[in-house]
Amino acid sequence: QVHVVESGGGLVQPGDSLRLSCVVSGRTFSSYAMGWFRQAPGKEQAFVAAITWRGGTPYYDDSVKGRFTISRDNDKNTGYLQMNSLKPEDTAIYYCADQVDFRGRYSARSYDYWGQGTQVTVSS
Repeated sequence: QVHVVESGGGLVQPGDSLRLSCVVSGRTFSSYAMGWFRQAPGKEQAFVAAITWRGGTPYYDDSVKGRFTISRDNDKNTGYLQMNSLKPEDTAIYYCADQVDFRGRYSARSYDYWGQGTQVTVSS
């Protein structure tokens, strides 16, 4: 049974940084990738970033390129999302998801296991 748990959200001011963590317990060695999505109030869930478990290849949405960095620690089955230069428009619930087999990268439907989400609020 795969279990996904995010942590690290909070209330910060514009320009601040946060690091989100995602522990994927029970995942198989062969699972393909981990992704981060976010959902702002009144908006649809949107892709933020993804990383392959084996090669560590990162992918980003244009809105976070240069500000967010995704990484993973295979030994700990943990992924991270370092968020710098945060903006009010980054305010959202951030979800982590595990993808067993590659079925696409940017659609939430291509991921198999999801966490409960962690709230990130950027406000002065």
